[in-house]
Amino acid sequence: MILYPAIDIADGKAVRLVQGDFDAQTVYGDDPFEAARAWVDAGAEFLHVVDLDGARTGSPQNLHHVQRIAGELGVPVQLGGGLRTMSAVQDAVAAGAQRVILGTAAFEDEDFLDAVVAAFDERTVVSVDTRGGFVSTAGWVHTTATPAEHAIERLQDHGVGTFVFTDVDRDGMLDGPDLDAVRRIAAVVRGRLLYSGGIGRREDLEALAALGIANLDGVIVGKALYERRFSVAEGRAALAAG
Repeated sequence: MILYPAIDIADGKAVRLVQGDFDAQTVYGDDPFEAARAWVDAGAEFLHVVDLDGARTGSPQNLHHVQRIAGELGVPVQLGGGLRTMSAVQDAVAAGAQRVILGTAAFEDEDFLDAVVAAFDERTVVSVDTRGGFVSTAGWVHTTATPAEHAIERLQDHGVGTFVFTDVDRDGMLDGPDLDAVRRIAAVVRGRLLYSGGIGRREDLEALAALGIANLDGVIVGKALYERRFSVAEGRAALAAG
């Protein structure tokens, strides 16, 4: 399993939100590149970057940061936030994103989803963000009536093979993952699954690894790393122990 340090970018800074609330924001660095470099220097093999401004406005706003991170640090980057048109996805790839993470548009525009999967295949990821088990969209502002499992089944029918499952209710809370929810979602996913939400201790990573879920490919961690609850090396070791 891969540990994905998260760099969330808002107003040109590296930040973290609490439960997706843009008004509950903590700034952890004035330069997202420096935050990314710190994780790479600490041993990160892959980075998870979210353009929060893009998620809020509907189009990427921080590709210049992505271009520098992807171009200078020597590790692959997956990018989400505001990728709702083919031109936006193409711009993200041109900026150096190894994977593009779709959110809102994947649920609202099947033609767009099909076009991205056709063009970028395994580089296409869909983020299934949930509140109370139901899909949340538009930068986690709107919660739909669609259960996560139903959404995943439909997305897989369109050729999506990699998913990020984010438990928004736990995001930024440091209270640990809902292991039953991870098992339930992983059972539906036929491809690769990445988990995000609530990781606060190294033991949380160990618990996820101990589930022994073959398609649980990685865990995205933000706040716990920024607050030095464990190091990148410790996190990687915890995920390798399962």
